[in-house]
Amino acid sequence: MKVAFIGLGIMGSRMASRLAKHGIDISVYNRNHKKALELEVHGAKAMASISECVADADVVFTMLSTPEVVDDVAFSEEGFVKAMQQGSIWVDCSTVDPAFSKRMYNESQKHGIIFVDAPVAGTKQPAELGELVFLVGSEQERLAKVQPLFEVMGKKVNYLGEVGNGSSMKMLINLMLAQSMVAFSEAVHLGVGMGLDEQLVYQVLSNSPVTAPFLGVIKPKLEQKETSTNFPLKWMHKDLHLVSKVAYETGISMPSLSSAKEIFSQAKAAGHGDEDFSTIYHFTMK
Repeated sequence: MKVAFIGLGIMGSRMASRLAKHGIDISVYNRNHKKALELEVHGAKAMASISECVADADVVFTMLSTPEVVDDVAFSEEGFVKAMQQGSIWVDCSTVDPAFSKRMYNESQKHGIIFVDAPVAGTKQPAELGELVFLVGSEQERLAKVQPLFEVMGKKVNYLGEVGNGSSMKMLINLMLAQSMVAFSEAVHLGVGMGLDEQLVYQVLSNSPVTAPFLGVIKPKLEQKETSTNFPLKWMHKDLHLVSKVAYETGISMPSLSSAKEIFSQAKAAGHGDEDFSTIYHFTMK
């Protein structure tokens, strides 16, 4: 089986590297060709053109930044879909909205391509260790070729039904991730304002049942004011924008979403977009 991987950013590079290290016949492509060349040391084949990358692939993975970029890379005049083999599978791991995934499914069908939406839960370290959680929208019985690849890159696969459901679930996960970060940050800020020691507040709250478990994992990062990027703040802001779009389309009122989105927008405008989304903790403490 031959695999192609398009998009080698923080997540894509590590996912593709896992496949290459496990002996998968994999070709990789990135607009910045240097990132593709860096994976050759692990056994991947860096391709100079996107059409060459997917031409003989049985499965094509994409991990890209925004719906607009996915659409352009897939269906522009030089897009890769028309270069794929009939009956091959395109697995999009990008974080996009469910309506977009459904449109990609419909467009792919016109080219004889099987489309699967499979965003992931997890950041840089889980991607490196093969501990991602896949959120898959597709008929499970059609994915015999893809299941072993998921197992190399992840620790769990959630099959959620029809295309679009994977993206829907990713919207919910990132919504709660962002709001939990904001709520915790503001709670600590308030505690400090009332005269409590910051580290004491952090310690007590992080060990209480009301605090999201992920905050315990990033505790050292927050305590040391370390902002190396696992998940860029600008992409969390993008995801909150997608959630607000879905909320509008479904007629669901979400005032707390609007508040969280504005906080991330302010942090991005202040120049923190390329830093980790946990920078919100330090941003609210200013």
